[in-house]
Amino acid sequence: MCYTIEAKEMQSTIRRKDGVVMNIPELSTALSSSRLLNQVGTAMLSKSLDDAESAGAGMIQMMDRSMELSVNPSVGSNIDVLI
Repeated sequence: MCYTIEAKEMQSTIRRKDGVVMNIPELSTALSSSRLLNQVGTAMLSKSLDDAESAGAGMIQMMDRSMELSVNPSVGSNIDVLI
């Protein structure tokens, strides 16, 4: 491919032989924006993963406590009923 570089009114553009024009500052801004969005998305995913791990740990603790009560046969097995 053949490129021609033009500088007009403080804008750098590249025109390919087939007539497609690329604006360098615009491409740079788009790339920076894309990188920032990628970093924000990764940070949000990391936070969500931390929250899920915390919730999972809480569920495990809750299940351990309930299992402790269920293996004790004298707890909850008798009901006093008076008529």
